[in-house]
Amino acid sequence: WDNADFSRGVGTTFYQEFLTLNTAKPPFVRDVEAKVRRYLRSSYSAAWTLKITWEKAPAYAARTDTRRTITYQAVLTTDGFRSYVLMLYQEGGMQWDYTRLTTTNVLIGYT
Repeated sequence: WDNADFSRGVGTTFYQEFLTLNTAKPPFVRDVEAKVRRYLRSSYSAAWTLKITWEKAPAYAARTDTRRTITYQAVLTTDGFRSYVLMLYQEGGMQWDYTRLTTTNVLIGYT
């Protein structure tokens, strides 16, 4: 995510934390739990979830093109023992033109 460039005042980043241990779970957290259960075929009940959204983020270097933006999210969630990351991209996936970036060895993912 370090190739996003907000220096031109285009786009924003925000987050929302969900503490759900011993509380009613909002629909977003229930959806995250359902995705973990579905894709990992595992029982899962979130105790904590963090949703980070990069909205209309232009690629680095934004000085060359602030029209091509992307909205994407990272959702971190844990039950206190197991932790998961969901990486969500707008329909069509990452839309940045990587050939216009200063380096072209870009990856989508995490390690």
